[in-house]
Amino acid sequence: MANVQPKIKHRPFCFSVKGHVKMLRLALTVTSMTLFIIAEAPEPYIVITGFEVTVILFFVLLYILRLDRLMKWLFWPLLDIINSMVTTVFMLIVSVLALIPETTPLTVGGGVFALVTAVCCLADGALIYRKLLFNPSGPYQKKPVHERKVVL
Repeated sequence: MANVQPKIKHRPFCFSVKGHVKMLRLALTVTSMTLFIIAEAPEPYIVITGFEVTVILFFVLLYILRLDRLMKWLFWPLLDIINSMVTTVFMLIVSVLALIPETTPLTVGGGVFALVTAVCCLADGALIYRKLLFNPSGPYQKKPVHERKVVL
């Protein structure tokens, strides 16, 4: 009797760690943008955070609808990690510029949320980096060579 292996079910994006980090990143960026809008902060703060909200929303929809599996001609993890690194730099700049001058408490709150968003972007980039290694389970879970089954 042949050993029948059950098909591995993919975890939905919303229930994965990567999904939780992206949703947290989206919520923090929206909060930061909202605080900047209410405080009538300089326009670049609002524009940068608004742009980041649309890009994060694009990636969330892409992964929820599993379009990354349909469009295999683009290497989505690489685009996602580039976006995470660029977002980290932009949000660090926005948060530092919002926190340095004497401004309103809402602008300071937006800067703090932007700083937390930058940290969240680093975590998101680290999670995606594991996928860039072409080994989603991570290097620390590799089996030794002598335990692998040889398929002929």
